[in-house]
Amino acid sequence: MIDYLIVGQGLAGSCLAMQLISAGKKVLVLDTPAQNRSSLIAAGLFNPITGKAMSRTWMAPEIFNWLHEFYPKAEQLLNNKFFYRVPVYRPFLSVQEQNEWMAQSADVNYRDFIETIYTGATYGHQVHDHFGGMVIKQSGYVDVPAFLEAARYWLQQQAAFEVDAFNEAALQIDERKIEYGPWQAAAIVFCTGTAIRNSTLWRGLPVQPLKGETLTIKMTSQPEQIYNRGVYIVPSGPLSYKVGATYEAHNLTEEITEAARMELEQRTRELLRLPFEIVAQEWGVRPTSPDRRPMLGRHPEWKNVLIFNGLGTKGVSLAPYFATQMAQWLVGGPEIISQVNIKRFKALYSKP
Repeated sequence: MIDYLIVGQGLAGSCLAMQLISAGKKVLVLDTPAQNRSSLIAAGLFNPITGKAMSRTWMAPEIFNWLHEFYPKAEQLLNNKFFYRVPVYRPFLSVQEQNEWMAQSADVNYRDFIETIYTGATYGHQVHDHFGGMVIKQSGYVDVPAFLEAARYWLQQQAAFEVDAFNEAALQIDERKIEYGPWQAAAIVFCTGTAIRNSTLWRGLPVQPLKGETLTIKMTSQPEQIYNRGVYIVPSGPLSYKVGATYEAHNLTEEITEAARMELEQRTRELLRLPFEIVAQEWGVRPTSPDRRPMLGRHPEWKNVLIFNGLGTKGVSLAPYFATQMAQWLVGGPEIISQVNIKRFKALYSKP
């Protein structure tokens, strides 16, 4: 019998499967890889200072310390290169912003993540940075498609992956085991992203879809950093860069849009001085939660039905840390922290 049947081989499912297998558990991952649109189009940026307010991201010390340990080990295990440490340069828009970050850089909560503050144009040959900018450290990107492909190949070598368009109606659950097709498992973990909204088991869980669109651009010159102001510009191949992203919670059409293209192109021109050519546009839908925290835990009725979801726009940084936390919990370790435990939504998905 399998210990854990994992549905979905995006960032959540891949990281969790790797951690459970390393803990000695027998795992089988089911997925149809082409459907992982959120993971496959991701630029893979990890950045400890984010958002419009440019604040330190939630649990940054713990999460970033672990991702810098997890991905290099994963590269060795999977025999592939997909983890890149690259500084992020964010230009300032005013002297006031420059002064605010000069003060902020001395704050104990920020000094581990800010490399340098520049008070004058530094990369002016590449970006508009008349007022200088700041260099953020502990940042970089993961080549997500390369990571997922390497993880899938490794899982296949462990006899731990099968291509399957999961059909929940065919799932049989009792207190002792899970049965699905030819497989029996002690438990099942749903790592299906926004597809969880079609689940009858998780009907009331408030997974919110957030559509994002990105551009791929070509340039004749290579940026010296990852640039991030209005858009991010992240390497995706030789002189090829991913630009993103839009955030759309209402118009969830499964297609690219001209409005998103125009928005991203305008923001890119406002940031870059370098000429560029748009060569591709892609879309995906991210799974988010009302409080922008991941969703981990156990079904209220079936104790052998579990979930790892809601990674949103920060899956590259959140997945390794919380996959590790969940794997440790499943093998008898500490309880999942309350901020991500789905018990916080109990009133929304439990039967009255």
